[in-house]
Amino acid sequence: MHRVMLDAAGRIKSVLAIGAHADDIEIGCGGALLSLAENHGGAELVWVVFGAHGDRVEEARRSAAEFASGFATSRIVVKGFRDGFFPYGGREVKEYFEELKREVSPDLIFTHQRSDLHQDHRLLSELTWNTFRNHLILEYEIPKYDGDLGAPNVFVDLSDSIAKRKIELVLSHFASQREKHWFTEDLFHALLRLRGMESNSASGRAEAFYCRKLVIGMSDGS
Repeated sequence: MHRVMLDAAGRIKSVLAIGAHADDIEIGCGGALLSLAENHGGAELVWVVFGAHGDRVEEARRSAAEFASGFATSRIVVKGFRDGFFPYGGREVKEYFEELKREVSPDLIFTHQRSDLHQDHRLLSELTWNTFRNHLILEYEIPKYDGDLGAPNVFVDLSDSIAKRKIELVLSHFASQREKHWFTEDLFHALLRLRGMESNSASGRAEAFYCRKLVIGMSDGS
């Protein structure tokens, strides 16, 4: 497996993280974001949660603020689209994507993966690609009862400390989810361990992503 190191000079200047629900970004790419902040601290981060209500709004804001604390600047947006109904309010969701396009042109975008069985997740993935057509997009995965985990093709190694911190933050910030049978420390560790095994991660832990299009530029030496 070939490994590519992100430029230490920090070519990633801006990052956009998109999530349907309050804890999606943290679960799907929280480790990658913590690693980016550690290694590219000068980058700016825009964090958008499309659907949160009640206690979940404050949970989303507090969690995002902590995950984003290592970036040079961050903007956290929490919208109120109805959980489970994104496709039926697609016009309003699409209009917000158009607004985002006018405000940001990120070097890297994290969003849901295309084959996710949750309809809200799928719509955001589709609209991410419709809206940002000349950007590097990595699609993350969310473990769930539906059993839609696939065969990702991009992996981000996580150090032991970042893997531990990601899981601690997720569990500490989302008290509203603690009664759910899947929202457990061992499940989050298990997925990182599985993807770490698949990618031969030095720490044994990794987050996994789907990259549908990637252009590699070769220097001509000039």
